Amino acid sequence: MNAVWPHLPAWQVVIPLLGAALVAFLRHSGAAFAVALAVSWLMPLIAGAMLWQVLATGPISYHLGSWPPPWGIEYRVDVLSGFVLVLVSAVGAVVMPFARRSVAFEVEDGQQAWFYCMYLLCLTGLLGIVITGDAFNAFVFLEVSSLSTYVLVALGRDRRALLAAFQYLILGTIGATFYIIGVGLLYLLTGSLNMVDIAARLGPEWADHSRAIVAALAFITVGVSLKLALFPLHAWLPNAYAYAPSWVTVFLSATATKVAIYLLVRYYFSIFGVAIEFRDLPETEIILVLSVAAMFVASLIAVFQTDLKRMLAYSSVAQIGYITLGIGLANQAGLTGGLVHIVNHALMKAALFLAVGAIFFRVRSVRLPDLAGIGRRMPVTMTAFTIGCLGLVGTPGTSGFISKWYLALGAFDKGWWVLVFLIVGSSLIALVYVGRVLEVVWLREPSAAIADASDPPLSMLLPLVVLAAATIYFGFDTGWTAGIADIAARDLLGGLR
Repeated sequence: MNAVWPHLPAWQVVIPLLGAALVAFLRHSGAAFAVALAVSWLMPLIAGAMLWQVLATGPISYHLGSWPPPWGIEYRVDVLSGFVLVLVSAVGAVVMPFARRSVAFEVEDGQQAWFYCMYLLCLTGLLGIVITGDAFNAFVFLEVSSLSTYVLVALGRDRRALLAAFQYLILGTIGATFYIIGVGLLYLLTGSLNMVDIAARLGPEWADHSRAIVAALAFITVGVSLKLALFPLHAWLPNAYAYAPSWVTVFLSATATKVAIYLLVRYYFSIFGVAIEFRDLPETEIILVLSVAAMFVASLIAVFQTDLKRMLAYSSVAQIGYITLGIGLANQAGLTGGLVHIVNHALMKAALFLAVGAIFFRVRSVRLPDLAGIGRRMPVTMTAFTIGCLGLVGTPGTSGFISKWYLALGAFDKGWWVLVFLIVGSSLIALVYVGRVLEVVWLREPSAAIADASDPPLSMLLPLVVLAAATIYFGFDTGWTAGIADIAARDLLGGLR
């Protein structure tokens, strides 16, 4: 690796890990927040530098301990992994200032330092999953992020947060078990855990061990699908999002499921796609069917929710369906649409959950009947919320429209006109549930519950405004979102048989 700073891949993981250890020793909420903020602001600089280098000179291969792959663990950064590293680290950097007041409001005083410790461990795990080129090492980071996430969810003041965390733990453990069984099968077949090496060795092994390879693909698909909350494996998500502290919901909705989707894409296209014509396998048809089901069923459930966090949680399940739809299409336009929606949905949903967190900070409720007319009391907050809602629908001028445009092009390229109408139809259902909320908050007379409500302090308001502005900006300038997603999709599809 030729670079001014040759150890950037290691720093991307080591710095938040050391930050977590430091916070654990400090055990002071103010100092813990300062460390978490400093680490969060440093991470996108490292990720951006690596992505810039990848776009200029090609993939980065970093050998831990100077042990060359496949014997040693490799950190590998290509366009796709650099893209996701920037997303995860940038989201953490933007939303971190919001945490100061929100966490102090929703988490017990004695637990706040541990909260930031768990956040930094979660960040370590998510970044590690993306940057590692080793299948077992990805499992280790997956567990680091998952275990810390269970704690973050359980720190909610609502007693139901403990049940939600336990449910998440059970399903997350099942998903991790399925994943590691699939990795074990790959190791038995190829004798390697390095992803690039596995892909190279699967080719010759395909003819003699096709059933075992397909079984490994199936185990990994189910395991990772549980982590990314693909319908109907999403049972953990609504409660986890609804009862976790508001800031946890913001961070998880924008990053955790997106990293799991990245892992699925990595296996499908960079590993199995080299050896198998998996477009002809039943897994792709299943992914397409489940994606469409998510788009409709989860959206219909969202229509009937009266709790804003639960409504947005079911919306996330539906939006994940759009991303996996692009994966199932497996063509240039469709995969670009799926990849760019990873970013666009992260921006929109982070903005929406930040707005909900701000509402809870002022009103202590996110139930729709209590929020009548709140747009008049919290105009900046609800304007940003409205922009996020328009993005979910896919309104032209927002980043959500760009995603659905590429997905529709992918369906056109395959001649699947019905799928185009399904994309439009599911967007109309999204219009129903967001329109229902917007009617209540903007057009009704203010309720007694919001009599003293006002926009939150600047430290909470600024991240919300930045994300809402990004939702609009990337609806017009797509060079850094759809442009890079298009390059990543071309690289991934280039490895297919």
